[in-house]
Amino acid sequence: MPSHPEILASNALLNDATAPRVAVFVGGTSGIGKLTLHALVATGASTRIYLVGRASSLSRTQPFIDSLHVLNPRATVIWTEAEYSLLSETRRISHEILAKEPRIDLLFLTAGYAPMFSDRVETEEGVEITQSLAYYSRILFVKLLLPALKASADTPGRVISVLGGGLERAAALKVEDIDLKQPGSFGGPTAQSHYLCLNTVALDKLAEENPDVVFLHSWPGWVNTGNVHRGVKEGTVWAWVVKWLLAPLIRLVSTRDEVAEQRYLFEATSAYYGGSGVPWGGKPGVNVKGEEGKNGLFLVNFRANCTPNLKGMPVLREKAGEKVWGYTLGVLGPYL
Repeated sequence: MPSHPEILASNALLNDATAPRVAVFVGGTSGIGKLTLHALVATGASTRIYLVGRASSLSRTQPFIDSLHVLNPRATVIWTEAEYSLLSETRRISHEILAKEPRIDLLFLTAGYAPMFSDRVETEEGVEITQSLAYYSRILFVKLLLPALKASADTPGRVISVLGGGLERAAALKVEDIDLKQPGSFGGPTAQSHYLCLNTVALDKLAEENPDVVFLHSWPGWVNTGNVHRGVKEGTVWAWVVKWLLAPLIRLVSTRDEVAEQRYLFEATSAYYGGSGVPWGGKPGVNVKGEEGKNGLFLVNFRANCTPNLKGMPVLREKAGEKVWGYTLGVLGPYL
């Protein structure tokens, strides 16, 4: 269990040899992704980062990119435009990155928002947009970029999906309604719990098939990312609730940005979670199979501690593993 001083000490050791040389951030224009990207650049390491964002985000993101170039002229931040709620766009941009980068050290996935008060909206590809962002697009990025993540056996690539690792409940996963199309299934905490279970089940399968890659499914806890406002229609009762109740509550109890970014930089770089990176001298983290310090899937809470859910994971695998994975491959098949 790393303490915050240990996290800071580990991050202080980052240099050209231990920091990711090539990283891809999907959703790094705000929230946890943006904080982590800033922390990585601030290490001073010579790193190349592909920042994947939507066209509508560029105008507000460009000043941030410019500030990163000033902060660390040795780092390269490459704006990479894609509407990643579309699986065809996810495929396009993944192939573009692969054409330039034979090796990727870090894939950091944070795109999406909770469908707390929004109606069901499908993309032109027939996939509900919040589910595409929180699940399908993320898994497609992993599948397509795996060759580069596996390019160097001595320095395993690392995948971090930020949603709700460790909060899985078998009862929350709707195996017979994976796309939440049945009446009353979509929206609110029900959908968010379903999505996080899907992430864990799929990443568990990917970790099993790719033992030379490190996978983390992370729960950020309360962080003031602003995503609580997304998907809420102005002028509704829910808009009032978010503005005057939820948003102030989140600001009150949320983790400070400077603390959150250091924790996620640690998750992205420390050998506490297996793989390579900054060496960890203490007791290593435990993956979902109960193994210490070995590659696999790590469920990580907002303090960067491993919460492997050793009781719930066997139930999820038995109840949903093959069915969820088979269904997912059916959706992603045309884009693989």
